[in-house]
Amino acid sequence: YLEHGLNIDYWWMDAGWYGDAADTHWNHTGTWEVDRRPHRFPNGIRAVSDHAHSKGVKTILWFEPERVYPGTWLATEHPEWIFGGEKGGLFNLGDPEAWNWLVNHIDKIITDEGIDLYRQDYNINPLGYWQRNDTEADRQGITENKCVMGYLAYWDELLRRHPGMLIDSCASGGRRNDLETMRRSIPLWRSDHIFEPVAHQGQTYGLSMWLPVNGTGYSPSNTVGWGFGTGKLTYDPYIRRSNMCPTNTSFYDFRIETDDTFIQKFYQEWLTVGPNYYGDYYPLTAHTFSEEAWVAWQFNRPEKGEGFVQIFRRKESSLYGGLFQLKGLDADAEYEIRDFDQPTTTRMTGKALMEQGLDIKIETMPGAVVIHYTKVK
Repeated sequence: YLEHGLNIDYWWMDAGWYGDAADTHWNHTGTWEVDRRPHRFPNGIRAVSDHAHSKGVKTILWFEPERVYPGTWLATEHPEWIFGGEKGGLFNLGDPEAWNWLVNHIDKIITDEGIDLYRQDYNINPLGYWQRNDTEADRQGITENKCVMGYLAYWDELLRRHPGMLIDSCASGGRRNDLETMRRSIPLWRSDHIFEPVAHQGQTYGLSMWLPVNGTGYSPSNTVGWGFGTGKLTYDPYIRRSNMCPTNTSFYDFRIETDDTFIQKFYQEWLTVGPNYYGDYYPLTAHTFSEEAWVAWQFNRPEKGEGFVQIFRRKESSLYGGLFQLKGLDADAEYEIRDFDQPTTTRMTGKALMEQGLDIKIETMPGAVVIHYTKVK
């Protein structure tokens, strides 16, 4: 990645780094020890972290402590901590003894292995476990309450022990983005419905109203699902721009030939507009999943005199272009406007941009443009 000019912030290590020689399937969570076999991590994950840190790159490591698979260490050694016992099930974060073990054990892994960002997944439905544990009708909800309190306290304690560390909340892709969770974390993987462009346009459109920090992935090898490495690479500007958002996870396999010109163009485009995702957000069209529509939005930072617009023409739209009235600009100021697909810039006043609007034409079906604007000093 670094040799190809992508200065990644984090090297992401997801499920499957744990277990022993007898059981290493990623789904078999409950033995939270690094797989130190010669072909895996003989020197621990610390070796990867140290190498990344030497390059100015931080590390992410995936955990799923609440789901316990039968036959793993937790199910075998401490079935009393599991709703479901030795058969596996839901880890009881409402049990003080279990809670203390988990905090100390995971904290030790984070420290010993040099992890910078803690990622927690949650691929289990807890409600049935909680309800079955509250056998009396007037006690329904007590177990749930204790487990949720333990879950939040667990994260609070990790953050106390690791000041400045980020937590990434996943939960089968965006299924735990409640208020209290988001007070403590960010969703770097906002949905398991990935790569498909219209879906990601909808995700950015809606989530931007609530969560300034959210993320997804981009892969040129598959645009609709989890089948990475299908052998057919599609470098499509429309797909790439549909997946642009505040945090992007790249699925480039540089062990094979890649289109580095394409990769750099859109990487630099994202670096230029990216800080504006944290500005004021304005939808410029109605939301729809219709392939006959156009969809557009604007992010604006008035304190910086800067912002950008993303506009999408979907694959069945018969409209060739339109006017898009911008929001929140300084009416008396002049703005320099850059279309990333054009060689030159233009200038318009804030008043004209807000009243007359940007005149946008997209010839391809589908197609997308990104417009960056800055106030002229």
